[in-house]
Amino acid sequence: MSGETLSGKTSSEAPARPAGNHLKTGLRDYGMLMSLVAIMLFFQVVTGGTLLRPLNLTNLVLQNSFIVIMALGMLLVIVTGHIDLSVGSVAGAVGAVAAVLMVRYEMHFVPAALICLALGALIGAAQGYWVAYFKIPSFIVTLAGMLVFKGLALAILQGQSLGPFPATFQKLSSGFIPELMPEAGALYPTSLAIGAALAILLVVLNLKSRMRQQSHCIPLEPQGFFIAKNLAFAAIILYATYLIASYRGLPNVLVVMGVLIALYAFVTTRTSIGRQIYAVGGNARAAKLSGVRTEWLTFLTFVNMGVLAALAGLVFAARLNTATPKAGLGFELDVIAACFIGGASAYGGVGRVSGAVIGALIMGVMNNGMSILGIGIDYQQVIKGLVLLGAVCLDVYNQKR
Repeated sequence: MSGETLSGKTSSEAPARPAGNHLKTGLRDYGMLMSLVAIMLFFQVVTGGTLLRPLNLTNLVLQNSFIVIMALGMLLVIVTGHIDLSVGSVAGAVGAVAAVLMVRYEMHFVPAALICLALGALIGAAQGYWVAYFKIPSFIVTLAGMLVFKGLALAILQGQSLGPFPATFQKLSSGFIPELMPEAGALYPTSLAIGAALAILLVVLNLKSRMRQQSHCIPLEPQGFFIAKNLAFAAIILYATYLIASYRGLPNVLVVMGVLIALYAFVTTRTSIGRQIYAVGGNARAAKLSGVRTEWLTFLTFVNMGVLAALAGLVFAARLNTATPKAGLGFELDVIAACFIGGASAYGGVGRVSGAVIGALIMGVMNNGMSILGIGIDYQQVIKGLVLLGAVCLDVYNQKR
């Protein structure tokens, strides 16, 4: 009888949430994803089907890969209650260093890339040290960094573009995974198989999560919602993979992005350091009284941001096949906007990896769709600014509720 409740049900049976309550929760949790789908459908219609053509979809991934990479690092910085305005300049400066090492001194791309990533970590450590231990506002420190590294990039390149990069390095951004299976007409079956495996893995992980919730008697979402949600996610993955596999297969940089997204999603949701980062952003004083090393975690988030900015700089340089003094100009605005649009709070403590990725994709789809429609860069900036303002206003509204 010890396993029974007063109602006569066994404790292993998890109650189901009311459908109405779950619908509200689902709209809040997946609202940004639905917004992304709606924006893509809108541009798909107004561009006459150009947006989701395989070639354009692949270009969309390549054009926004460095924004997604930096958004993962910026999310952690924002969650801790800080900001980094220097990421664009750091990416440009690291790209300039990579060009000098690989083009001017003909260094192999592997050690050159490792040096650049280490340089990014050093830059992040320098800025994070002032923010974490000297308590200088991150806005001031990184604003100074933005000016410093923008000037250093100009000095390193001596005001001129430097390139081209070695062909092997270019594959980081413009290459595609090798085909391991016999070609099936216009499709690349290896890429299609990877997409199918990812869809199956997502369903399996969600099913395991549901079973774990049931074992702990956590209220479950209605079974119909669960099935519909998984079918929708699997269909989106399969369709996107089919479109990409219809062109040249999965780009190398998409694989890099996928690994990073999975890694940061795991760290932020399943590890103690991830929970501590959110605790620092939620209430730094309470977190410190609880034994959390708040200064050290803040320092680490800036080091992490420096490494990802350096990686983004390498990806962008490989895509352009040259390093230019103006590389990285305005990147920080798109990266910060992606995080806020994706649901990160300007007050810290709130934000998800999936939200930052969706926010970056929304910015990318808007840029791509407006360019296809022939909208000038002036009005593009106006529209993106209004979207960012709307996202922050929504955050402020939610904070006051």
